[in-house]
Amino acid sequence: MVPPLVLDIDGTLTTPAGGLDPRAFEALPAWDAPIVLATGKAFPYPVALCHFLAMPELVVAEHGGVVYANDEVRVTVDSERPEAAARAFVERGGDLGWGGADTVNRWRETEVAVSLDADERLLRDVADEFGLDVVDTGYAYHLKTPGVEKGDGVQAVAAALGIDPADFVAVGDSENDVSTFDVVGESFAVANADDRARAAADHVTDGEHMDGTLDALSTLDRC
Repeated sequence: MVPPLVLDIDGTLTTPAGGLDPRAFEALPAWDAPIVLATGKAFPYPVALCHFLAMPELVVAEHGGVVYANDEVRVTVDSERPEAAARAFVERGGDLGWGGADTVNRWRETEVAVSLDADERLLRDVADEFGLDVVDTGYAYHLKTPGVEKGDGVQAVAAALGIDPADFVAVGDSENDVSTFDVVGESFAVANADDRARAAADHVTDGEHMDGTLDALSTLDRC
């Protein structure tokens, strides 16, 4: 039997150019065990992806800030401090980097994402003043409340499903996946993963991005 999975999205189910790899539409719905999508993206994104993949909606969004399983949405922390810090960052000359509509943050409930082109030193200075963490996912900086982690969200989903977190296998690519790797039974970092993810993972795949994820799934399917 194949194990349940926890899969990151960006850098893990995507192409090097950043779009969703179309092979996900074949590989994931065919997996004969629950799949949790655990991401730094705002809640609607992984829910929509589950919908279009025709998979049950099992989601950890915003680095554990929003958890969805068994038709229950749980918001684990409010966004008041991150939003206040983001305003202070902009008032001091910073730019979130997403334009006026800011669809990156429009539906976020617990954190604020900032473009990697932003002034990182200023952002981290402001974050320190507000007692916030800055997580670099390789796609954005995330202003988030300390103590909110993907791994906590994974444990919450596992409990809702009645599955031991140690039964899950995770695939990811960045520092925000380390907490997930810490709570599951086995973990894979894809070859494009950052140093922290590679160091925390049980295995590093030969392939990058979706190639690496397919490498991991192939290994598990043969066990």
